Amino acid sequence: MAQMSPFQLFGMKPAFMIDEAKLEAAYQAAMMKVHPDRFADRPAAERRVAEQWSTRINEAFKLLKNPVKRAAWLCENAGRPIEAETNTRMPADFLMTQIMWREALESGDAGAADAVRAEAGGVRVDVVRGLAEAIDEKADWAAAVDLTRRLMFIDRFLEEAARDSK
Repeated sequence: MAQMSPFQLFGMKPAFMIDEAKLEAAYQAAMMKVHPDRFADRPAAERRVAEQWSTRINEAFKLLKNPVKRAAWLCENAGRPIEAETNTRMPADFLMTQIMWREALESGDAGAADAVRAEAGGVRVDVVRGLAEAIDEKADWAAAVDLTRRLMFIDRFLEEAARDSK
């Protein structure tokens, strides 16, 4: 028997755009059934199975909750892995944007840093929209792979920028 996909685990259809409230409710319902505390008085084998299901549910929830991980899973499942560890090529215009964002962030100018964080946030919104279209509407996996890799960078940049602003 094949292992259930993260989407199947929560009764959802595979898609980039998901109903986060439905995901949260399905997660809570699943955890209520298999939470290890409910099996404390059961035999060791049943406790282990509950722990394994609990771990699987938590992993699936984290994957579906995170847009980068969700997009990467969908690409991989479509036979188009993003190969983030081995393929670092990006279009020149995006590389230049990355350099300009980093320079603004490292300039010491608080206004420039705020502006670049806002710009990156806006680009992120556009990339997420593009992913929804590429995956959910067009099944354009080449575009989805490219946009997922861009989203990975943008999210990493925004995390670093948030740390630097503190």
